[in-house]
Amino acid sequence: MIIDIHGHYTTAPKALEEWRNRQIAGIKDPSAMPRVSELKISDDELRETIESNQLRLMKERGSDLTLFSPRASFMAHHIGDFNVSATWAAICNELCYRVSQLFPDNFIGAAMLPQSPGVDPATCIPELVKCVEEYGNVGINLNPDPSGGHWTSPPLSDRHWYPLYEKMVEYDIPAMVHVSTSCNCAFHTTGAHYLNADTTAFMQCLTSDLFKDFPTLRFVIPHGGGAVPYHWGRFRGLAQELKKPLLKDHLLGNIFFDTCVYHQPGIDLLTKVIPVDNILFASEMIGAVRGIDPETGHYYDDTKRYIEGTLNLSAEERFKVYEGNARRVYPRLDAALKAKGL
Repeated sequence: MIIDIHGHYTTAPKALEEWRNRQIAGIKDPSAMPRVSELKISDDELRETIESNQLRLMKERGSDLTLFSPRASFMAHHIGDFNVSATWAAICNELCYRVSQLFPDNFIGAAMLPQSPGVDPATCIPELVKCVEEYGNVGINLNPDPSGGHWTSPPLSDRHWYPLYEKMVEYDIPAMVHVSTSCNCAFHTTGAHYLNADTTAFMQCLTSDLFKDFPTLRFVIPHGGGAVPYHWGRFRGLAQELKKPLLKDHLLGNIFFDTCVYHQPGIDLLTKVIPVDNILFASEMIGAVRGIDPETGHYYDDTKRYIEGTLNLSAEERFKVYEGNARRVYPRLDAALKAKGL
């Protein structure tokens, strides 16, 4: 089975964005704030957006199941207050749940959290609980910077985040560490802010003893880990200077990387540097990089081609990347598949 652990609902019906624009307008003018009931999206509309986009490409490219979460750039936790974020997260999570019900063999949910700058992350727990217990979500997306590029939150190692970690450990679910839109003009959202955050999250964990407090806590760092694999020697050296254990003992029991790296040399480097047990297949298709690579004639985000093309993986190792590691890192996914006899 080819399991893509990084998918977002980037093709949601236009009505969703229109409702969100009204919600944002309502922050300044409460009389303009829309009711949730005013958002009308039919099952047929959901089917059309999925069948003509994500599902079509999954079939063309040969993937079977996608972990599906709300569009990352639309999370925009910096907009409004907690109530705005809570309402928006609930709407987006419900849409992804409906997609998973319409296409149960192809999509399973990962939850967006209703984070808000300066607000206790414990306020996110009710939405997390609902998404796991009612929607069957198998993971969450955790934004380490709800401020949108200004980095006003404590590092991921701070006790500020511990209430969420405790619930994650209770449910045995991982978090993909994924920021949202940058409202800082110094950082392009997908080209800088995302990759900066991937690298920053890893370093925050490296400089801490977070996983001593939470030995079973698991983070997936997307986009191939940002700069981490390319600068693996730097991080090993920094850990050594800080008198931390070897990275394989200090972090690699808890931190994993996806394959959203959009050229063959990048996947070759990732699979050469990072142990195969820490690599999970992903594409983030119809995401940040949607075009066709003129050097290959194929879509940049058709990452399965790179997994197939690398000489660094055996058949057994490809199985781990495509399926085995995802089942291990996402135990609720494994349980859901086993319940279907898979």
